Amino acid sequence: MAKKVVVVDDSQTVHLSLEMAMEDLVNAGAIERISYLNPLELVEDVKKGFTYDLCLTDINMPEMNGLDLAKFLKTVPSTKVKPILALTTENSPEMKAKGKAVGLTGWISKPFTSAKVITAIKRVLRIR
Repeated sequence: MAKKVVVVDDSQTVHLSLEMAMEDLVNAGAIERISYLNPLELVEDVKKGFTYDLCLTDINMPEMNGLDLAKFLKTVPSTKVKPILALTTENSPEMKAKGKAVGLTGWISKPFTSAKVITAIKRVLRIR
């Protein structure tokens, strides 16, 4: 069964890059990619019972930042233990500490390579 990977980023360009990066895993049936341009849409879906296996989120978004999204997801029983990776240009030690404090599992720096994203997804979801 394919693992659900949620991508939350306000940039359509990032979504297209990740679609190409994840194409082989999607075609192999290893993952299903679900995209959100607005984190508040994911919040609403989770409140309605939606769950996932991995969340990749940007940090800087206008509607809700990725740290607040992670904080919310960690309060919901169905998503509390699900891994969350930041996918962001924010790379300061202070920001990474804030991410760790709200429960982020890891950090992928933008700009990213397809190989780096795939390696992180496989590692976190234990896909061969």
